[in-house]
This record gives sequence, C-alpha cells and structure tokens, in this order.
Amino acid sequence: MSTPIGKLDPYMSKAQNNSLTPMEKIKGLKDLIRTTETAMLTTRSPNGSIHSRAMNPVAPESDTDLTLTFLANHVSPKFDEIQNDSHVNVSFLNPATSDWASFSGKANIIEDRDKIKQRWSQGSSVWFGDLKDGIHKGDAEDERVALIQVFPEEIRYWHATKGKIGTALEAGLDVMTGGITVPGEIRTITSDEIRLTQGLDTA
Repeated sequence: MSTPIGKLDPYMSKAQNNSLTPMEKIKGLKDLIRTTETAMLTTRSPNGSIHSRAMNPVAPESDTDLTLTFLANHVSPKFDEIQNDSHVNVSFLNPATSDWASFSGKANIIEDRDKIKQRWSQGSSVWFGDLKDGIHKGDAEDERVALIQVFPEEIRYWHATKGKIGTALEAGLDVMTGGITVPGEIRTITSDEIRLTQGLDTA
C-alpha cells in the first residue's frame, strides 16, 4: 500500500489553508500584488526552452479582476513564444515578507488600439522610445505596442504569518523536536473559483 502524499510531505499538508472563501483569498492576493508590483512572465520557446523576464502589470479593471495585463513590444521574442504556446506562468515575490504568488494560465495577444489606449499611461512610452521615423513614436498608436493578457487557470500564493525572528525561533525548536516549521500558509484559487468570481460560470 502506498503512503499518502500528505504523510510524506507534512510541510505542504500543514501549510495548505482551505478554510478561506474565494473572496478572502482574492483580497489576500491583491494585497500581495500591490506590495510587489513587478512580476516574472515565463514563456516557452518552440525548442522547449523556458524564458522569464520582469514585467509590470497595468492596473486591473476591478478589485476582483484576476486577469493580468501587460503592455509590451510586439517585436520581442516573447510574442513568438506565446503564439507558439499560450500556456504561461506569472510569478510575484516580496523578498521583505517572503510572500509569493504563481499564476498558471493562458496568454492572449491584443492589438486593438482602443483597448491599448485604455491601458496606456504617460510613463509607458519609456519602454518603447521614439525612433524619430514618424511611425514608431513610442505612443499608444505605435504599431509595436500590444497587450499581453494572462487569463489564470489556477493561482497559488504564500501568505507569511510569522516574521523572520518568529520563524527562526520556531525553526530552532523544530530542529530539536523533529517538528515542521511552517511560517505561513499556501492558498489556492482554483479554476472553478476563478470562473465564479470573474462572472464566467454560466452553470
């Protein structure tokens, strides 16, 4: 008889918090993203190589919106990789607290100028630059500018419940007793919860 996974991985078993409502989990996730801002977008190339790069998502459309939207240069390699395989990962990390989040989902490329203008801000131009050719001006009308929208299928994040001192004290005690140090909790927003909270559940 095989040994239950929970028994072999007591850390994960103890850390997983399944008692929160979807809205409570979304609020905790939003708080984490607000303190982190920069994300790592990971894509896969046609030869199977994994590539990550730092990206700053634009402001969401609502407090419950879980879609991540990025302004990006359409000629960059990540667009070819997304067109090859739309499955992506977006991760956030706050080193000060050790909080992290991982979005697993699919990316969609949007070149609609009206939608780009809605998400454009004055500071966005610094990522594109004016090439002085009268066409590529680094504004919302620049053909290089596109949106990458990531629609999550599952979100997992870590919420630290103890500071560094508390974690160190607990770890020291657990070393002597053989216990498991869990200075936080893992929260999972499932695909069903995402569908429900984003108004996509038609059942």
